[in-house]
Amino acid sequence: MKVVKKTSEYTISQRRDGRYAVVGSDKKPVNGDDKVNILLAEELIKVTAPAPAPEPEPEAEEVAAEETTEEATEEAAEEPAEEAPAEEGDAAE
Repeated sequence: MKVVKKTSEYTISQRRDGRYAVVGSDKKPVNGDDKVNILLAEELIKVTAPAPAPEPEPEAEEVAAEETTEEATEEAAEEPAEEAPAEEGDAAE
């Protein structure tokens, strides 16, 4: 690893694959947000904000909900009609 910058608080090294390692003054690696903040302050990396997730269209959800409700209503209406003849046949035997 090649030492990029050494301060009293930390040492920044660049690995052969191009990534950076930050080691604190206590000889322990610095990770997470602290590492990102150090690398940003030294202008070694650029952080871009993640793209906002696209919001689903509310109309599509409402139409899907209505179709599901209509299908459930139709199935519920069909089930008792199918069961009624079976009960009559059992009673006749």
